[in-house]
Amino acid sequence: MKKKKLYNKVNKEELKQKMLESDEPRITLSFYQYAKIEDVKAFRDQLFLEWSELDVYGRTYVASEGINGQISLPEKNIEAFKNQLYQFPFLNGIRLNIAIDDDGKSFYVLKIKIRKKIVADGLNDETFDVTNKGVHLDAENFNKLLDDPNTVLVDMRNHYESEVGHFENAITPDVETFRESLPIIEKMLEDAKGKNLVMYCTGGIRCEKASAYYKHKGFQKVFQLEGGIIEYARQVTAKGLENKFKGKNFVFDDRLGERISEEIVSSCHQCGEPCDNHNNCANDPCHILFIQCDNCAIKYHKCCSQKCNDFIQLPEEEQIELRKTEVFNGTKFGKGRYKAHRNDHSLEE
Repeated sequence: MKKKKLYNKVNKEELKQKMLESDEPRITLSFYQYAKIEDVKAFRDQLFLEWSELDVYGRTYVASEGINGQISLPEKNIEAFKNQLYQFPFLNGIRLNIAIDDDGKSFYVLKIKIRKKIVADGLNDETFDVTNKGVHLDAENFNKLLDDPNTVLVDMRNHYESEVGHFENAITPDVETFRESLPIIEKMLEDAKGKNLVMYCTGGIRCEKASAYYKHKGFQKVFQLEGGIIEYARQVTAKGLENKFKGKNFVFDDRLGERISEEIVSSCHQCGEPCDNHNNCANDPCHILFIQCDNCAIKYHKCCSQKCNDFIQLPEEEQIELRKTEVFNGTKFGKGRYKAHRNDHSLEE
């Protein structure tokens, strides 16, 4: 019997073009679950084969500790997908976070990768009880607790995420990774162990581990927003609650963001005008993530600097040669660290 292929048979660009030309309704959703998986490879291979039959695209990580998925699929296949997912006892009935501001064209290939952890946290899980998590809050009780003066609210996401959207009065650490944020936040809150520590993230997965970690570190009243910003936005709309989130929710797919409120809380990194649209620099050797308004996107051909703009105009042969020696913003700065220096004319270099 011929062995089935466990990889994409068509390249990403062809799949992307096909997706953009299609008018088939699709939805984007995310989910996660911490659970003990004995045979990770067999689990991964089964998912890939079954999801391929349902035209599922997206990025999913599986590990011995569980699964973390962000996917897109045709609306007509959602029930079949649920049935397939729920066949695993530890996934039966889990919450699926449906994207808010979405046309379903968020992913173009299916990638299911085996990792040591479903979120890179840098923690030794053997040193504390990872099941001793914080209290889950729905949107209504989350809002109530935020009105308590004895509450400290912490954004567990990275700087480039919170820059375009966050809850009012939240602490937003200037970090690039979840791993980096944990000790920094602990130090920032060393005098707040008796207060209500309330955490939130995109879909809830980072808070699952962080809440247990901070309880282990001596924080007594630890809470987390159930389902993260995505579920909060859904509940606020469905129940007519006050929306305390301002701006966009950064997402890790081709959309790079979904609007939760009309406020724009950030500015274009190039001209300083109000803007919350993320782009990756069109110069591939740079590819830095930055905020760019429509006017600057036109002016600099979606590049982060004049240097990158000039570089992509060069013949391909010359670009290949210059890549060996040229340094771009993306080779000097990480995500969340780059800001165009508008006052020293660096855009004109």
